[in-house]
Amino acid sequence: MGNPDEVSGADVPTTESDSMNEKIPYKADSIDEVESAGWDAASTKKLIRKIDLALIPFLSFLYLLSFLDRTNIGNARLDSLEKDLGLTGLQYNDALAVFFPFYVAAEVPSNMAMKRFRPSVWIPCIMIAWGICCTLMGIVHNYAGLMAVRSALGLAEGGLFPGITYYITMWYRRHECGLRMAIFFSAATAAGAFGGLLARGILEMRGTAGLSGWQWIFILEGILTVIVAIVAFFVMQDYPSTAKFLTPEERKEVTDRLKRDRSSLADEFDIKYFFAALKDWKIWVHMFITIGVYTGLYSYSLFLPTIINEMGTAKTPEMAQLMTVPPYVVACLFCVGAGWYADKLGQRGSFMIFFMAMAIVGLILLLATANAGARYLGCFLLASGIYPNVPQGVAWNGNNIGGSLKRGVGIAMHVGFGNLGGAISAYLFRAKDKPRYFSGFATLLGCQAMALILSLWMTIYLRRENARRDREYKAPSEYTEEEKHAEREKGDYATFFRYTI
Repeated sequence: MGNPDEVSGADVPTTESDSMNEKIPYKADSIDEVESAGWDAASTKKLIRKIDLALIPFLSFLYLLSFLDRTNIGNARLDSLEKDLGLTGLQYNDALAVFFPFYVAAEVPSNMAMKRFRPSVWIPCIMIAWGICCTLMGIVHNYAGLMAVRSALGLAEGGLFPGITYYITMWYRRHECGLRMAIFFSAATAAGAFGGLLARGILEMRGTAGLSGWQWIFILEGILTVIVAIVAFFVMQDYPSTAKFLTPEERKEVTDRLKRDRSSLADEFDIKYFFAALKDWKIWVHMFITIGVYTGLYSYSLFLPTIINEMGTAKTPEMAQLMTVPPYVVACLFCVGAGWYADKLGQRGSFMIFFMAMAIVGLILLLATANAGARYLGCFLLASGIYPNVPQGVAWNGNNIGGSLKRGVGIAMHVGFGNLGGAISAYLFRAKDKPRYFSGFATLLGCQAMALILSLWMTIYLRRENARRDREYKAPSEYTEEEKHAEREKGDYATFFRYTI
């Protein structure tokens, strides 16, 4: 089905030129060289741009809607949500937390279903489901209703992020995925910025049809998701080998270049690759890195309006909504820029370490001073340090998993475990801790420190393992297709596999 496996290092087997009968070197992390007989660098770049325009903008918009629908409750809180539903104590926090166990439970089964079924059917179906759930949040009347609908929303939304990241790897080679995932995930930062502006406008509908402003936030944003889902049935593509927007020659080129990138590793659906992912300790290390990152991500997206409102710089809740926009815009620039440069260098770990350090500096500012300006700067640094590491982490883990189904399961494990950080974040910023929220920021600092230490350790290990394989085995470019085929079921433990560091 044209599903690539992101394996091998910068060296891949040479290919024979039909016209010159000479070997042309092929570099896995660049498209600046001739990639195959009959294709030159310029035509390949043009083809990749064509795929980018057909896929990435729409996928990014889908994720914007997803992130908007799961985090808009933070903007709704600044209206009369808690008062109208009679929420007391930690009941608001409960409503945040209950989303995530169901969200996580859906992720691995959803990615396996994406492998079994067509993305152009699976993704729109789950979109319709969560759009309906979001709309229903606008008509709940009590705590029990809110909890029920948030649970259903988590179950419906759970498949989108791991599904789309897996889907991207079906179209792009290993060192082309990072930038596309960064652009895709930058929609989350756009959702933060857009969500604040949109909520500010929707709140003006307060009283229309006898509904509160927060009700209109859920209803209108849910209806928008359903409409886009219907459109998705007609515009989403499945795989390169079946893409209608590509010519037969282009479909062949994309399929062939992905086949060369995956180095002949297993591509079939077999349950043993599911268990191979469960037993891979490297994936588990990435899962703990991710929960450290995602706890900060969800704390930020769910509580930023509240945090800014408590700083004292915003005179009204509406102004607090608007002040959430600039940090997200800056974070978006860092997210896309880091994705591009990491792909260019073919590295991930060093970028994650740098951004974790940036997030730590932001948290120290939020903890150490009462000065509103310094704390607002801390919000910028925290967002710019956390958001780029989400696509970087998914790409790093995915780059180092050999085999199509194992990679799909491994990505879902990675994202799913990380999303448990959302349940943790729901209880970090409690009303009794305002306005400084010391315990919440201190917990996030510990999470970032854990992720930083594990990222350093993983980077060192992967460097040493690549060096060991270089010493003990021949270079990946020297393997024949027959030799690679003999190791096709070993995944990233194949002797010709080299890790992304």
